[in-house]
Formats: sequence, C-alpha cells, structure tokens
Amino acid sequence: MSTRYENALDLVENAFKQYKSHPAYTCMGKTLTYEELDELSDRLASYLRNDLGMNEGDHFAIQLPNILQFPVAMTAALKAGLVIVNVNPLYTPREVRHQLKDSCVSALLLLSNIADNAAEIIKDTSVKHVIVTDIADLHGFPKKQLINFAVKYIKKMIPEFHFDHSVSFSRTISNPTKPFKRPSLTSDSLMVLQYTGGTTGVSKGAMLTHGNLTSNVWQMMSHMPVAFTPGKEVFIASLPLYHIYALNFHGLSSLACGAHNILIPNPRDLPAMVKTLRSVSMTVFVGINTLFTALCRYPDFKKVDFSALKITSSGGMALTEDAAKTWHKVTGCKVLEGYGLTETSPVLTGNITEDIRLGTIGLAVPETEIRLINEEGKDCELGEVGELCARGPQVMAGYWKRPKETENVMFDNGFFRTGDMAIKTEDDFYKIVDRKKDMIIVSGFNVYPNEVEDVACQHPKIIEAAAVGIDDEGSGEVVKLFVVREDDSLSQEDVRDFCRTKLTGYKIPKVVEFREELPKSNVGKILRRELREN
Repeated sequence: MSTRYENALDLVENAFKQYKSHPAYTCMGKTLTYEELDELSDRLASYLRNDLGMNEGDHFAIQLPNILQFPVAMTAALKAGLVIVNVNPLYTPREVRHQLKDSCVSALLLLSNIADNAAEIIKDTSVKHVIVTDIADLHGFPKKQLINFAVKYIKKMIPEFHFDHSVSFSRTISNPTKPFKRPSLTSDSLMVLQYTGGTTGVSKGAMLTHGNLTSNVWQMMSHMPVAFTPGKEVFIASLPLYHIYALNFHGLSSLACGAHNILIPNPRDLPAMVKTLRSVSMTVFVGINTLFTALCRYPDFKKVDFSALKITSSGGMALTEDAAKTWHKVTGCKVLEGYGLTETSPVLTGNITEDIRLGTIGLAVPETEIRLINEEGKDCELGEVGELCARGPQVMAGYWKRPKETENVMFDNGFFRTGDMAIKTEDDFYKIVDRKKDMIIVSGFNVYPNEVEDVACQHPKIIEAAAVGIDDEGSGEVVKLFVVREDDSLSQEDVRDFCRTKLTGYKIPKVVEFREELPKSNVGKILRRELREN
C-alpha cells in the first residue's frame, strides 16, 4: 500500500529526498532530475515570496503547455503555500479575463507565445505580477538561445504584447534561494482552483484541497499498484498538465513513485510526438479515445518500441470498442478505462489489469462510495440506469464563490451529483451510458449517444462519429450522426445500413452529416453541444 500524505508539499519533499538522481521530467530533449527540479522550484518559490511579496494562500495562475516550466512552477507554488489556478493556454482574452477575475489571482506565469491574450485584459483583473517565459528557458546554452531565437524571429510565433510590470522567468530562477517560512498546510488547505470547461454555463472553479488531491494519489496507487513501481516508471504525459487528470497523475502521483515523465507539448503534432515516443522506453501511456485513434492511424507509430508498455489508461471521454481493440492490436497493450471529473480530483473508478472489462469504467477506487439515483432522487435497483453520484475524500470542497451551484450538486452529507448516467453490474463494475443532458429521447425511448457512436465507429470507413438529438414532429427527437469518414465512397445510406445491423430501430441515425472534422475541446473531447447548436 502506498504512503498517504496529508498535503502535497509533504509528498514532493519526500520525492526530492528519495529520488534525487532520478530523471523527473523530459521535454524537447532536455531532462530535469528530481534534484534539479527541487533546486529550481526553491528559487522560484523564494522569488514569489521574497521578491514579489506573495503570502501563503495567495492565488498563482499558471498558463503553460506541457513544458519543463510547468512542474517547476507547480512545485514552487506548493513550497510557497500558494493556491494554483490553472489557465488553458488556448483561451481567448475573454476567457482569460473571466478566469483571472473570478479566481482573484495575484500573480500570473505564462508563455510568451500566448502572452498577448492576457496583456489585452490584464488591467481588468487583480493580477499584480506577471512572469513571462520563453519556451526553451530551461534548456542550457546554446540550445536555449537557438530555440528561443528561432521561435521568435524565424517562425514568428511570439506576437507583440506589453505589460506595465513584468519579469522574465529566467530572472526569477537566476538568484540563490533566500529563506522564507515553510507554509503551514493541512489536508483542508486549498491547493488548486481547477476550472470546469464551462459547457453548461459560466466556467467555475472547483476548490480542490491538499487532502482531495493527495487522497486521490493514494487511491490511484492503491487501486492499480502495477502502474507505480517506485523509481522504475516512464510516463508519457500527452494530456495537458493544466487538465486535472494530468495534473494529478503527472504532477503528483508520478512524483510519489519517482517516475520519469515525458512531456508532450503538442499531442496534435503527431510527427513530433511519435519521434519522442521512439526515443524512450515507456511503461505507462495516458490518453483519450481521439488520441488513440489518431496515433494508430499514423504509420510511423507502429515503429515505436512497445515492449515495456504495461499500462494504457483512458479517461476524459468514452472509450470506443474500435479504438480500444485497434490500440491493443498495434501496441500489444490493452486499454484500461477509468472515470472521474474535475470536481473529484479526478478519479472515481477504474479498470484493473487483472480484470479489464471493455465498455465499463471499472470499479470504485478505495474509500469511494457510488450511488445511482433516479429522477425522484431514490437509489436505483440493480441494472437500472441512474445518475452516478459519489462520495469520498477526493470530492471537492465546493465551487469557488458559488454556494448556490455547490448546493445544487451536493446532497446527503457529501454525495456529489456527476450528471452522468450509469448502470451497475452484479459484481460492482460501472458503465457510463451518457451525460444526462446528452440523452436523446425518441418516442419515449432513451437513446444514449455513446452507444450509437461506438457502433458507428466500428465501420472500417468511419474515423470518428458524434450523435446528438434533433427535434422531430413525429417522435419528439431523432438521432443525428456527424461522421468523419475515411474516404468519400462512404454514403449516408451505408452508415444507416451498418447501424441497422447492430442497433434497434429507434436508435438508428435518421440524419447523417459528413464533416471534415468534429469540434473538440482543448483536451480532445468531442463537443456535442457545438454540433447541436450549428
């Protein structure tokens, strides 16, 4: 059984002592050892506390992709006792303004490539201090200078921007560490304000405490210890660290077991990603359905050495049967699907290597209670579909400055309403049938988009599919299927005929629309909401 820490600072301090010489993070050919990460984060923490005058409990925003500066900033924030506010680097100025204002941020660290968006709205926020980093600031001479010069002057990837008061990241880590008081953290101390995607209204911050996140580390490591062999694992960090799953998995769980994280700055750049994968011997790959599909369709991916790969973890969106089987065929490694949310730090359930049930989200992790409730709020009978609700040490403290919205999702002494519809098997495995709000009702019958999409994607000429409900005079709603096809020979009738062999009549798509691509969130989830609205 893994160690359980009261707060994340205890966790990272133990990692720095135990795994000093081990590689911690690698990005674009540069590796930081645990000892180097410790020293760099000490320097940044000292600058934040001493030079900027930040106090324990102040809010510190990080707006970075998966580059080495991210783990340095995260661990520095822990040492300084600051609350981390993750900001998506792809946000528009409007989205950045909302999050910085709503979270009451005091200082912001961001990449120069996207600094113009924050610069446009910074005066509308509470931000007092801005730290700007160039992409290769943690690379040594002369690589740092060469990369940063090429990005700015040859590729022209850095737009013009101006802050009245800003400092370079390089400066913040250039001076020796000055002493500052170690923060007095408890399990109830707020560690992260993690903002939801805002797909059901205004984006809101889930208040995740040190106890929430360290409990989830312990839960994940206890649930699947084979993925966390001390000092032996090589994790591929393809999901963005500003996303809660990657933050906890690659930011905390990996440190707890002394893993080596390979940071992928842009997983959509398949040539660069595959080149990186060919240079390492990975043991654990964390991804989502769309990434599995894209990689398996990329020819050079088959040249990667998968001999050490023992765990592939899927979360964030439903795993289709076709994607899972194709990944297993290409890599020799089965995919374990899990389930969680921003509000639950994030993991609630997961499959285990000894008993992988394709199409399920597995078993509840330790100390997690799962209930399925019906529309009347009563517990469902076995085999009955209901809203999945969960209680455990990983469930958030609530939404930041939104007591009413917190009250709407919390009930019965700590149970959280996920908004996802699920069923339970006799042996306690769970299967998500869909988001409650995405359910399609055809002539009084419930149709779950995941099921239709899963079937459609088994067609050899379909790359991706998304199902939504559209109004229909005769049946209330009918199924509309958006399809990305392999080639133009696939017709709408071909799709319907294929679905007809696997789905009952009312589930068959009445309308099929072909698209060059499907709208996705920044972490790769297909956005059904956008498809419904357009």
